[in-house]
Amino acid sequence: MEQLCYETLEKAGYTGYLLKNAPERVLQFGEGNFLRAFADYWFDMANEKAGWNGKCVLVQPIAQGLTQLINRQEGLYTLYLRGRQNGEKVDAKRVISSVSRCLNPYEKQDYDAMMDVAAGEALEYIVSNTTEAGIVYDPSCRLEDCPPASFPAKLTQVLLHRWRAGRPGVVVLSCELIDNNGKELLRCVNQYIKQWGLEEGFARWVNGDCTFCSTLVDRIVPGRIRDAAEAARLEDENGYRDALIDVGEVFGVWNIEGPEWLAGKLPFRAAGLNCPVVPDVTPYKKRKVRILNGAHTGFVPGAYLAGYDIVRDCMQDDVILGFMNRMLHEEVIPTLPLDRQDLEAFAAAVQDRFNNPFINHELMSITLNSTSKWRARNMPSLLEYAQTAGKLPPCLAMSFAAYIAFYSSDIQALTEQGLVCRRPKGNEYTVSDDRWVLEFYYSRRGVSDETLVHDVMTNEKMWGQDLTLVPGFEQAAAENLRRIRTEGARAAFAACLARPAV
Repeated sequence: MEQLCYETLEKAGYTGYLLKNAPERVLQFGEGNFLRAFADYWFDMANEKAGWNGKCVLVQPIAQGLTQLINRQEGLYTLYLRGRQNGEKVDAKRVISSVSRCLNPYEKQDYDAMMDVAAGEALEYIVSNTTEAGIVYDPSCRLEDCPPASFPAKLTQVLLHRWRAGRPGVVVLSCELIDNNGKELLRCVNQYIKQWGLEEGFARWVNGDCTFCSTLVDRIVPGRIRDAAEAARLEDENGYRDALIDVGEVFGVWNIEGPEWLAGKLPFRAAGLNCPVVPDVTPYKKRKVRILNGAHTGFVPGAYLAGYDIVRDCMQDDVILGFMNRMLHEEVIPTLPLDRQDLEAFAAAVQDRFNNPFINHELMSITLNSTSKWRARNMPSLLEYAQTAGKLPPCLAMSFAAYIAFYSSDIQALTEQGLVCRRPKGNEYTVSDDRWVLEFYYSRRGVSDETLVHDVMTNEKMWGQDLTLVPGFEQAAAENLRRIRTEGARAAFAACLARPAV
């Protein structure tokens, strides 16, 4: 069977959308699964639906990468978008043709080619996803390095080369999962401008003519197909070998912080894609953290104690699903500063995303570091609801008790791997968190539930404040924990659904 390339598709009589030749308008730092299922998909759709007519040049950010594979397949790869949309199962296949080539800047020839793209007339966008550790200022990087170790230093070189070629500024779309990613990237570039003693005119061009955008990306990308039998079946169906098959969920949104003119310049709106340009992505990050991530942290510890292991299975339980939806729609959404209809639609999509038949998302993987997660994802919603409504949100209050129950269910031992507990189903499980958190719970394994709740809630290192000062919260937490212990987590969730806010 032949490897995927344009000639192979032509021989096979492929009738899907392809764009073989187009100007190289994007320089993308990052060639991994996520960007290929996300940004490169967006640009591919823009080519088909909006006639954008552009290609992406990928740059391998570290010395090891996919350059040879990508170039062997002429930038082509098969993307499967899988999941549920509006309650319906979706399994869509698309050959992505928005990538022209990939460069490895650790080889001199490719480094020079990267600079040629930087100085090219067609270049409009620079996209990056170099992981959370990618946007860092490394003072050991020098202007003459070929290439420098850090991504911001590479970017500074690229921009300097473009400026010296007399080209206009570019739009920089940072996709790294850190707060204010675009602003942080620009800050690092300015540090290199100062460290390397570069021209004031270049500094003005970077800060005035270039547009650094903080963005919020949201799409789960499992990546490669891990089941060998399924991979072989798909290869037979496709009629070609593809070493770069990628898999992402159907849902996807790209919130981009930028000026109003950018919405018209980007080709995504014309292509009908979910890619709003907004003056500030902060509310959208809050939406994602409080709704999507908050849903996970809110129901998963209790669902695990109730005997479940996979997120999708929880969505088939009317009690757990009802608990999650009430928490989101009645308790979390009222605390958020965006349009109610937008928030409701996002929350509705969460149910589809969690019910994805193609992803076995284990509950135990979600429980990692639940203390800091509950503090960041759920506590703000509970506090804001309590302050504005003058009463406790019952589901969020129950989720706190479920968190405590998960960390203290029949504690067996404290090992190097974590805190070993046993759930009512009978099996042991290991809680993973900061060592001091695990030691705190282990040291209180013999106290009453009331004492445990009090000690947890007054631990300001955990929460940044004394939670017993929230009216009625300590009593509710103790009662909820007692109910989880005696009746089980599922029954506690059901009781929570049956009663109004208190």
